[in-house]
Amino acid sequence: MIRRPALVLALALAGTARAACEAPEHHRLDFWLGRWEVRDGDQVVAESVIERSREGCAVIEHYREGDGHSGTSINFSDPVLHRWRQSWDDTTGSVGEFVGEPGEGSMAFTGETHRADGKRILRRMTLTKLPDGRVRQHSLASTDGGATWKPHYDYIYRRID
Repeated sequence: MIRRPALVLALALAGTARAACEAPEHHRLDFWLGRWEVRDGDQVVAESVIERSREGCAVIEHYREGDGHSGTSINFSDPVLHRWRQSWDDTTGSVGEFVGEPGEGSMAFTGETHRADGKRILRRMTLTKLPDGRVRQHSLASTDGGATWKPHYDYIYRRID
């Protein structure tokens, strides 16, 4: 049985945590929230559902392609680094770690993807809110330590909810 003072303290702390998650820095990716059809040019390549975590401090992406490939990212504002972070994991065994810099209606991530075969790929990825409400996710990749960069993908997220 929970004693009344402990319950009051727990409720107060939960309210404080919830209030902390309402700070403006936790809403920099709100433009990306929703259910999306992901397109590469005219072709639909995936569906993505992007939502707030239960606590409200993180943004979670659930990405799924038609061939069964899927992945999940967690995106959050790191109060110590004063930057956004993204961690990605997918069904191929690839893992990505990125840091982000917010802009007006955008987020620019840089980081590295580690594939299951051990190959490391440097990445530059930007999420940009377009004037019509769609979101562009553009990625460049380097396999030579950043000496050269090549297009990786250029997706448009179109809201379907």
